Amino acid sequence: MSLVKIPLMEKEEYDELINENYICRIAFYGEYPYIAPFLYVFDGKYLYFLSTKYGKKIDRFHSNPHVAVEIEKYLPDLSEYRFVTLQGTISEEKNPEIQKKVRSMFARMIESRQLSRNVMAALGHSPEDPLEALIEKECSFVWKLVDVKEIVAIKNSP
Repeated sequence: MSLVKIPLMEKEEYDELINENYICRIAFYGEYPYIAPFLYVFDGKYLYFLSTKYGKKIDRFHSNPHVAVEIEKYLPDLSEYRFVTLQGTISEEKNPEIQKKVRSMFARMIESRQLSRNVMAALGHSPEDPLEALIEKECSFVWKLVDVKEIVAIKNSP
């Protein structure tokens, strides 16, 4: 029996995977790995995340900003699957103009994908808040993935 390797994706393929999704997992360093789900938006260059201003992820981010971000898409029976893992550094976006742009991207993404307003709680807001609150209120940090050192992207189908 011979070893079968799962094929790698080309850049265009994993960019498509990143563009068509909006949920990822981020693995943070610590005394043990800490993995948290995040919504994200992608501007073609950076992955951006809104992080609540509390929780283990904040301590982990401050002690070591190096992370692995994983995005996946698969069929329920796993007959088709695609995964991309990006290893890099989380950086807090400090530029107010970029922060507002990113918050607007999140509001548009929530609206266009018709996500439940309950998702607002994951972004530091009340589910009763209007989408404009994401843009106007700073209830969350704006993070971006920078200094990507390695990208591993695999698929089982053409």
